[in-house]
Amino acid sequence: MATRKRPLYNTLAVYAGSFDPMTNGHVDIIERSLQVFDRVIVAVAYNPHKDSAMFSSEERVAMIAAVFRRYGGRVIADRFDGLLVDYVKQRGAKVIIRGLRAVADFEYEFQMTMMNRHLVSDIETIFMMAGEAHFYTSSRLVKEVVTLGGDVEGLVPDVVLKRLKEKVRA
Repeated sequence: MATRKRPLYNTLAVYAGSFDPMTNGHVDIIERSLQVFDRVIVAVAYNPHKDSAMFSSEERVAMIAAVFRRYGGRVIADRFDGLLVDYVKQRGAKVIIRGLRAVADFEYEFQMTMMNRHLVSDIETIFMMAGEAHFYTSSRLVKEVVTLGGDVEGLVPDVVLKRLKEKVRA
């Protein structure tokens, strides 16, 4: 069982993304976020008009919930559609967490942060760098490798690896 470190702030934060699938890089960001924030909502972005994901949003939420069950409710798996800032306000959070891997990520994330700030000025965005062990890992790359028959063990949580293998066999 994971030891609970006392967070710096008794605050709810939202970490949003497609998480298709969740990688160990995502897990790293969430676990480090729990050192800063009391609770983190992992919010699966869903657009019914654009979604061509490998896993349904329900499947992604279920996998996230399974991965973080050991945190006893400090990590909440959910899904949303529409504007992230509207979802964050609805949930009563004040912070958005975004993970960064490279300079290209920063440029995109900076644009999104500025637009979010324009829409709702009292929601802050916190950037967290990916850990060096996960710097090169992306959900897109994981899916590509798996569909071509490659091994992604160690890049995704075990529950996700099992589901990826089931999807590829189906």
